[in-house]
Amino acid sequence: MFTLGGELVARALAAQGVTTIYTLCGGHVMPVYDGCLNNNIHIIDFRHEQAAAHAADAHARLTHNVGVALVTAGPGVTDAVTGVANAYQARSPMILLGGAAPLKTKGMGALQEMPQTEMFQTFTKASFTITETERIPEAMARAFEIALSGRPGPVFIELPFDVLFNAIEPPEIAPRVTIPPLEPEAGAVAAMFELLRAAHKPLIIAGTQVYWDKASSALRELTEQTGIPVFTNGAGRGTLPMNHPNCFKSARGKALREADVVVLLGTPLDFRLKYGREDWNPEVRLIQIENDAAELHHNRRADVAITADARLVLEALAEGLHGLRWDDWLREIQSIEDRKNAELEKWKALDDIPVNHFRFGAAINDFLDDNTILIGDGGDIVSAAAKVIDVTLPGQWLDPGPLGCLGVGAPFAIAAKHLFPQKRVLIISGDGSFGLNGFEFDTAVRFKLPIVAVVGNDAGWGQIRTPQVQMVGEDRAVATSLAPTRYDRIVAAMGGYGEHVDNPADLLPALERAFASGNPACVDVTIDPRGMAKTGASTPYIV
Repeated sequence: MFTLGGELVARALAAQGVTTIYTLCGGHVMPVYDGCLNNNIHIIDFRHEQAAAHAADAHARLTHNVGVALVTAGPGVTDAVTGVANAYQARSPMILLGGAAPLKTKGMGALQEMPQTEMFQTFTKASFTITETERIPEAMARAFEIALSGRPGPVFIELPFDVLFNAIEPPEIAPRVTIPPLEPEAGAVAAMFELLRAAHKPLIIAGTQVYWDKASSALRELTEQTGIPVFTNGAGRGTLPMNHPNCFKSARGKALREADVVVLLGTPLDFRLKYGREDWNPEVRLIQIENDAAELHHNRRADVAITADARLVLEALAEGLHGLRWDDWLREIQSIEDRKNAELEKWKALDDIPVNHFRFGAAINDFLDDNTILIGDGGDIVSAAAKVIDVTLPGQWLDPGPLGCLGVGAPFAIAAKHLFPQKRVLIISGDGSFGLNGFEFDTAVRFKLPIVAVVGNDAGWGQIRTPQVQMVGEDRAVATSLAPTRYDRIVAAMGGYGEHVDNPADLLPALERAFASGNPACVDVTIDPRGMAKTGASTPYIV
């Protein structure tokens, strides 16, 4: 029996454990939809391809597997570019399937024809065209292997119209890809032990790889056994509960200035860690563990560099450091943390009207439980909330990652609620970021996915406007103001639930009512435009 190429794509996806694709329709990719229906793959269609790509990114993060987006040729593919670039920077293994003009008219000027694979080559792990229908199963399996191996990341696959519509005798479907954990090299492990055994003030910075390698339990065991202080970064947030006595966030700058050994677990030395140079102890010794050898020694040469699975390294450390403890150093970090947090407590207690950013975050922290997934999508509002919210579980907090891409809120939330219908999914959103993909609440309504957004509304791009005003004054502050739009009313007009809050005391009850509504919902909160400046906590624009 002959089978269309689109059916083979769906069979290959199902063989790799894919249960959902995120899409926006187009004629070039129609056969794939029919194949998905035949293979019990859910299809969630969005209002913009960027949102579909973001949802695939979130799906990958939440399942530790590949997330898949499907878009049509030309503008469908270009609209998805930002979502793929964000996934690349965040180390998220997604696959973007893009339609394309027929091979037989390649170069002749067909509808929506453009050089798509070339466009993706600088921010994917692979970008290629499937030119023969017979090769679909093999090429799809290869894409999954590339996306999941080493440093996870996105792959773009171009699917020409005639390859999808071609009918052939079906070839064998490749089995599910499995990636074995990468063992650390014995000599590097011995060198790591040597540095740490001589250390007086060691630190662990647990990053995204700790999450991907499912190393949360190993991290907890190591820090409880040794008393080494832990700071989390990126998707590492929650791999050690932020209310754990050995997990810190406010004291990181001071700790890096005093530490004599830093264990960097799957965390790039980028702007978030001052490139491993500024504000670090100049005499510090660096142990760097990565799943990507190309990331080793980036911006700072490591004293010990290991390409390995984070869980295996942490388990080796627990064995090799048995009997050693750093309790005095742990207490010193705790003392610094307590002093920093005392200032935060004052900001969290502010009852100003309009609402202060930190009071906003404190209310969300009071609302948070282990059954809640949080998504950060904004500038100042997310920066402030992140300082006071205690994430306690791996994967409980999602944010764009180092690309700093706004607009992930609704797409991430839709994927999360689809995957975990029993959980509460809450977006912490700025008013600027809400405007980018807020129309995806239409998608949430259509698919009956009761996500909730709480929007910090200061009628502006606050993270940019605050330093702009400080630099050039109100009169010359341009392109950073927004209207005080009632985003709750927009969501209500789409068929969801909406509520507006001015008083900080009303925020927690409003969140409870939003979730109790059983509908996609938005709580619009008027935020003080000068709230961050008043606390002295303004987040500078990083160049």
